[in-house]
Formats: sequence, structure tokens, C-alpha cells
Amino acid sequence: MRSALLTSEGLSLASLPDPSPPRGGLLVALRACGVCGTDLEKVRGGYRATGRIGHEPAGVVREVGEGVEGFHPGDRVFAHHHVPCYACEVCRAGAFTFCPAFQSTNLDPGGFSELFTVSRAHLDRGAVLPLPEQVSDEEGTFVEPLGCCLEAIAAVGPVEGRRVLVLGLGPIGQMYLRLLRTFGASWVGAADLSPVRRALGEGGGADEPLDPRDPARLKERVLRATHGTGPDLVVVATGAPSAIAEACRLVRRGGTVNLFGLPEKGRSLEAELQDLYLRGIRLVPTYATTETGTSRALALLAAGRVKVSDLVTHRFPLERIGEAFSMAARTEEAVKVLVTASR
Repeated sequence: MRSALLTSEGLSLASLPDPSPPRGGLLVALRACGVCGTDLEKVRGGYRATGRIGHEPAGVVREVGEGVEGFHPGDRVFAHHHVPCYACEVCRAGAFTFCPAFQSTNLDPGGFSELFTVSRAHLDRGAVLPLPEQVSDEEGTFVEPLGCCLEAIAAVGPVEGRRVLVLGLGPIGQMYLRLLRTFGASWVGAADLSPVRRALGEGGGADEPLDPRDPARLKERVLRATHGTGPDLVVVATGAPSAIAEACRLVRRGGTVNLFGLPEKGRSLEAELQDLYLRGIRLVPTYATTETGTSRALALLAAGRVKVSDLVTHRFPLERIGEAFSMAARTEEAVKVLVTASR
């Protein structure tokens, strides 16, 4: 089989022996897998976590391992890449995505592979979800990132009636703003450098598409829309430290800044700490999702409450994965890029 691997020399497509399903696990054949911003950072060398890539896959069960019940060859599934232990001190505190064991579980050799295995731990903890007929393979690739947005919303509190500004309109920012609309936010502003992404954000429910290149103009428009107070919540769906600093300046007194986008390794934040203290700004970093989040995400997709298919701008077969990653980095024209099984 062919598999995209990340080595010290970069991204490459390797030929590997076909794997067998592990005891209690599954062997899955790829249908589609999204290119995530963290995948891009891994290739650039700016992400300190595991070098394994591809964690938004939808596929078809090829074989089931010994002792598996409830799954059969031919089942269409989404497979989540990480699962927490649910037993450690961190998990007992409810911070499941920060469990020390979370990243030790993974799809093997990764989601950008013609075939990949899913472990017994994944199945035991509910990380593999059957895809209903009304959810396409492409929509299935959004289960994990949509679950990450749901995890973030759970962390920052109810959004109904709140005024929210989203900074960064890549796939995550687009999904986040659609969830904000679904859950009743009273005003959603959306800022991005790309006109293509701003237009898509407006089509997805943003009240006001904003260009962040003029900070003074941005602040003026945000304050006008929020009656001079600033947003209740600012979502930073980009890893740029400048966007985080801008979020801290724009959020209202006593408001919340959700740090969602992944900063490059080694980057730091310059902020007026006394200002954050005196204004009571709450900084809430959120990372990844759990089985609760992916199940909720799939339910929203299946019910048609969140639309995502229009976010897919480019598709590349696995053998052209290098082109897929190059396009995903071209934020002026791409939103969501998918890698698909060869036809």
C-alpha cells in the first residue's frame, strides 16, 4: 500500500506492506482525509507534537480484528486518531484532551494511507463512528475538526445571545462561526486577510466580514457593532501571535479570548499584562476533541444543522499529496483541501 509519511527529509509517499487488523481493532481503507493546519505545521517543522500526519479520515472497514463486535467489512466510518485514558488525574479533572496518554494513541501509520489500522483502545473508548447514509465521505472528514470547535465552545461557555468575533477564517474559523449561528450568537464578526475566505464567512452566517489589515478600522467597526463595548468572546482561529494580541485589545471588559489556532513552536505573546488583569480578560486555550465532541459533531452533520460541503475547495488523490499540501498553504485561494483515495 501507499502511505504519506513525514520524515526528517520532509513529506514523502512510501510503499509499505499491507497491514493486518490488530486484535480488537480494525483495518480501514481510506476514502478521504482533510489536510489540517497542524499537518502543515508538522511539515514545516513548527509543531512539537508527534510527526504522524492525517487525522481527519473517513473510510471503509476492510477487515475486523479478532473479538470485534459491532463493525463489519464494508462499513463506512470516521476514526478519531487520539483517545484519552479516562483514568488519570488529568482525565478525572475533565481535561481529557490534555491527558498524558492522549497523543500516545494514533492511527497507524496515519490517515493519509491507503490502509490504516485502528487499535482496540480506540474501539473500546468509542473513537470509531459509523457514518450514516446522509453523511458523505467528504462530510465525514469534518467530524474531527467540527468536534474540536464544539470542545472549544464547551470550554468558553454558552454562546447564545453573545457577540462574538472570529479572527481567522480557515476551515476552523468557518466551522466555528457556523456553530455560533446554530447555537444562537446574537452577532458574529469574521476577520481574515483573504477576500475569498471573508466572502465564504459571510455566506456562512457572519454579520460583518472584516479585513484585519487596518487595526484602527477593524476596532472602529467592531466597537460600532457591539455598541462600544467590544465582543463578549473573541475566537483566535489562527496561530499568529499578532492576532492573539489584537483579540486581547478588542474583547470587552470581563470578556473571553479563545486561543484555538496553533502558534508556531517557539513563538511568544507580547501583551500588556496589567491591562489584561485590570480588564479581567479570560484567556482559554482549547485543543483537540474527544468522543463526546465527535459524536455531537456527527449528529449535527447528520441532522443538517451545520453545512460544511461548500468549505471543500480542492481535492487531490493520495499520489498527489505534495500538491495537496502546497495548495492548503495557499490561504488566498484554498479553504479546505482533501486527500482522497485513488479512483
